[in-house]
Amino acid sequence: MKPKHKTSIGGQALIEGIMMRGPKGNAMSVRLPGGEIETELESYRPLKEKYKILGVPIIRGIAAFIESLATGYKYLMKSADKTLTEDEKEADMSKLDKWINDHLGEKMMAAVGVVSAVLGVLIAFVVFMYLPTLGVDLFDDYILRNTDIQKFHPLFEGILRIIIFVLYMYIVSKMSMIKRVFMYHGAEHKTIFCYEHGLELTVDNVRKMSRFHPRCGTSFMFVMIILSVFISSVLVLVFPVLATVNRLLWMLIKIAVLPLVMGIGYEFIKYAGRHDNFLVKALSEPGLLMQRITTSEPTDDIMEVAIEAIKAVITDNPEDDRIK
Repeated sequence: MKPKHKTSIGGQALIEGIMMRGPKGNAMSVRLPGGEIETELESYRPLKEKYKILGVPIIRGIAAFIESLATGYKYLMKSADKTLTEDEKEADMSKLDKWINDHLGEKMMAAVGVVSAVLGVLIAFVVFMYLPTLGVDLFDDYILRNTDIQKFHPLFEGILRIIIFVLYMYIVSKMSMIKRVFMYHGAEHKTIFCYEHGLELTVDNVRKMSRFHPRCGTSFMFVMIILSVFISSVLVLVFPVLATVNRLLWMLIKIAVLPLVMGIGYEFIKYAGRHDNFLVKALSEPGLLMQRITTSEPTDDIMEVAIEAIKAVITDNPEDDRIK
């Protein structure tokens, strides 16, 4: 059964909660330690509406990606603050964190948080950018020993990057807290599907829906990887010298084209939201398969939270949130 309409409403799984973005704004619903559900609704105006230049195709994708990261982090921290008990927060802090907080204060803790974020970005760069490049170079130098294969480096790097990404997500999915987050992720998808099918937002109706949704961030990540491979391959074919440049320079070139990749990926996701042709299905399929790892079937209490979140952002007129 196809949805009655495709909504632009999207969300994000949080710690014991869900954030939904819709025509009324951003809503965060969380299950508090006492068992009750708390919902907060904030007005929200995308950057592309505030600044006309950020609404231009391709550019709007870059702006939306950065905005999504910032908003997602904000709500993730808020959900943790609201849902974790003091004992859990205490247990979550390392001995070093406790010493810094007790002796140097909250400002130093904030500085440590910034440093941690920077280190996280650097680690992601090493794992998802440097390791695939290094792996392909070593394979080429010590096994193939064939310079003709260099023009296929972007393709091999992409395949290795996908393998690393899938393994990373699989390992992360085994963590107890992440398992809960992935259940909320599944509830987010199922609830949006229920709304798109025009059904009453009840636990029974949500339970029947699929947890695999084509407009998911997981699908976006795979589209970005595929686009990155394609653009990198085209660059090497057009400029063969790139196949022999210093590998650090090659990685910097790939980072330089990332904004273009994000922009095109965003346009594809918007296109995919309105169409169901072969191209859309082919490019969306890897992300849908990946959702078997990044989503789990939610329990009834988790679906209740998702229902409250989506109810807070929808209006009586489905046209308000239709994909444009």
